[in-house]
Amino acid sequence: MQHSSDPARRRRVRTTLGVAVLTASALFGGTAAHGAAGPSGGGTAAAGTAAAGTAAAQSAVQQRTVVRDDLQALFRQAGVRGTFALLDVKTGQTTVVDRRRAEQRLIPASTFKIPHALIALETGAVKDENEVIPYGGKPQPFPEWEHDMNLGDAIRVSNVPVFQTLARRIGVKREKQWVNRLGYGNRQIGSVVDQFWLEGPLEISATEQTRFLSRVARGQLPASQHNQRTVRELLKIEEKDGYALYAKTGWGMSTKPGIGWWVGWVERGDRLYTFALNIDVNADEDTKKRIPLARELLSRLGALPAA
Repeated sequence: MQHSSDPARRRRVRTTLGVAVLTASALFGGTAAHGAAGPSGGGTAAAGTAAAGTAAAQSAVQQRTVVRDDLQALFRQAGVRGTFALLDVKTGQTTVVDRRRAEQRLIPASTFKIPHALIALETGAVKDENEVIPYGGKPQPFPEWEHDMNLGDAIRVSNVPVFQTLARRIGVKREKQWVNRLGYGNRQIGSVVDQFWLEGPLEISATEQTRFLSRVARGQLPASQHNQRTVRELLKIEEKDGYALYAKTGWGMSTKPGIGWWVGWVERGDRLYTFALNIDVNADEDTKKRIPLARELLSRLGALPAA
């Protein structure tokens, strides 16, 4: 008899948990998987609650995406086609230019050096950021790649052969394990260990880049805090006027047209903004448009101070 209030109390607990799940779903941009039948045969009611909860969470996610296609004018002025995604991590709002393209997966090219550096450190393929890594000695398309260099310099000049050396050290099995563990893009690397981020099958969208980078910036990846901090430090390119900018370029040459990326994040006061721009590269000169275009978009959207 002392248990006569338990059913009512359980109902209140279930209601409270349901609200908490929906709140978490809205905040983190996902839908919770729930609705398993509970004890005493409450499966039907739970399933109905789950369906309603999923719909509400999906609605919340949709409301947190703002489309700013008026900013496509900046792409036209630059003479390129592309997309831009900006995630305000504090509010959970994503702003996109050309939503369809922002959700289209493309090869990451050298933007993959962000997780790749972390994978190399975590697997011991490189001892630390100061170890000099050989490039292999073969002629390269860019003379700055024809040097052995450490991890920081390899990221700075986007040295492909150095990271191919690291990929061969890591091996296909561990690359697959880590790409899956990090939840990166489509998680597919195929069987060619030193080409998968350059020619596929690995692909990632601009919006996925922003979500991944929000975890990088906050040290929320399933990896050591020391190694995550090292990678963040290697990506910092600017700090002034009350903000810090971390970024990495990418240029995929295996597709027609090529793909140019600039991805990263801005720390400004108590705000964190992650971003990803990609454009079609029809001529080598188009690659020079990535950073100025993205900077202008960051300024227009309030992540960077107005120029």
